Amino acid sequence: MPGESAHEQVGFLLPQLGRDPAAVAVRAEELGYDSVWLGELWYTASPVKLAQIVERTSEVDVGSAILNTYSRTPAVLAMTAATLQRDSGGRFHLGLGTSTPKAVEDLHGMDFDDPNPARRMHECVELVREFLTGAGRADYDGQVFHAADFPALGSDVLIYGAALGQANRRVVARLCDGWIPHNVPFPDLDDAFDYIREHTPDDRDADDISVAPYVPAAVHEDPDEARDAIRGHVAYYVGNGDGYKRAVGTRFPEGADAVAEAWREGERAAARDAVTDEMVDALGIAGSPETAREQFDDLCETAVMDRPLVTIPQDASGMLDATIEALAPENR
Repeated sequence: MPGESAHEQVGFLLPQLGRDPAAVAVRAEELGYDSVWLGELWYTASPVKLAQIVERTSEVDVGSAILNTYSRTPAVLAMTAATLQRDSGGRFHLGLGTSTPKAVEDLHGMDFDDPNPARRMHECVELVREFLTGAGRADYDGQVFHAADFPALGSDVLIYGAALGQANRRVVARLCDGWIPHNVPFPDLDDAFDYIREHTPDDRDADDISVAPYVPAAVHEDPDEARDAIRGHVAYYVGNGDGYKRAVGTRFPEGADAVAEAWREGERAAARDAVTDEMVDALGIAGSPETAREQFDDLCETAVMDRPLVTIPQDASGMLDATIEALAPENR
């Protein structure tokens, strides 16, 4: 149930660049993190590294956070999930999301709005589930996807949905085992989940949907260095994705507009500076080891979350060791 097990379940989002994600995953397992997750944008093929992580770990859950619903078909996603589930002994979780127009259109060359991202997400999750655990042979005919006459893979994999807007949160409510929000201000997580709760069908229990938000975190003996890392993280996402901008803008409309405008004009430093102290406090954990632990404990006690995913800003890669140690379950 959201909020009850925050101290028992803490995940770690592995770096996509720089340090070897598999080596970091091994360290996270040693420190007591219950799960490790890996995203995918460019440079690193996430399933390849996830396979290495499965081989090098023994108890920690392993998840994708996230694989997008455009660059792989539901069949490929289902095969990938079933293979990792089998090889891990049942430790794999499949995190899916729509990504952003920038990634989908400029990197993958696809139409983000064909027919719309929430519809694609809905059908992708539905069909992946059918491929994984359906009875008999798959028979699916949607607006986006079609499949027929292939047997299910017989693999029960938990599916997490990365969702910000209401349409994608309805997909989580109807179809997903977990919710991965990112850049929803921490004070607004409860209200955002209430929307999921209100749209959960009668044959499902919203309390069974695991809430696993990204928690951007930077630990440094110089608090200003740590806070600047969070500023850079917020500026990058607000500047690159309208969904992230809207999520931040629900609490900080003027701040989100200022950050996005500066970023899109190429003024990266100005965009970082436009992230106010209030935005840093509502969107991340930053400070010395002691301060960061206090902030993290307070957050776990007050916000709706089952499995916070500690996330290192890309600009804070030099703070990875201090952060993973400070917020590790064994050290709190």
